[in-house]
Amino acid sequence: MDFIAQSFRVATALILSGDRDVMSAVATSLNVALWSVLFASVAGIPIGAAVALGRFPMKGTVRLALNSLMAMPTVVIGLLVYTFLSRQGPLGSMGLLFSPAAIVIGQTILATPVIANYTLTAMQGADKGILPTARTLGAGNAQSLLQLAREVRFALVAAIVAGFGRVVSEVGVAMMLGGNIRFYTRTMTTAIALETSKGDFAFGLALGLILMAVAFAVNAVLTVAQESSRA
Repeated sequence: MDFIAQSFRVATALILSGDRDVMSAVATSLNVALWSVLFASVAGIPIGAAVALGRFPMKGTVRLALNSLMAMPTVVIGLLVYTFLSRQGPLGSMGLLFSPAAIVIGQTILATPVIANYTLTAMQGADKGILPTARTLGAGNAQSLLQLAREVRFALVAAIVAGFGRVVSEVGVAMMLGGNIRFYTRTMTTAIALETSKGDFAFGLALGLILMAVAFAVNAVLTVAQESSRA
């Protein structure tokens, strides 16, 4: 118990003092997570809307694929992206491997199915009369879709928040594509894995506490968004 209590004291001191290693890992995690969710939202929301509202062959298969991609292990995504970004890969000349950009690419792929599925569910659960009513009132396709998006805006916020929660806590993609480089690509999760394996439990605990706080905040926003959408 003394070891645990001492670790908590040291971890708290590291957080309150703004330790450079701790703050760098936090900043890198939030930076790549936010960019990843931005790009995933740009891709995932239209995909989800297209699947929900469109009529095309094998629609059920596409939905099954999106559901399956939500459960894809992060290390598999890391491996696939690594293959393309390595020196022997087709994009190796761009020099993106072991950079924040590489992590963003991998995490974007990770978050896109999550956001697409949440969007799909939101669109399908919306009032079926929104689009016909908007068109009857003279709105074009773009205006009608915008009105539908307004009606499900809280669910779309939930989709984005869920995507953020998916990427900010993952370790496989960040480790494989970022290389865990200090002050450059080291995220909270990769730093926790490294420092704990080195025996620096207090440092890992400090980052773990911050990561839990971020996860709690994300889930709180998600809960509020879901409750608002039901109101």
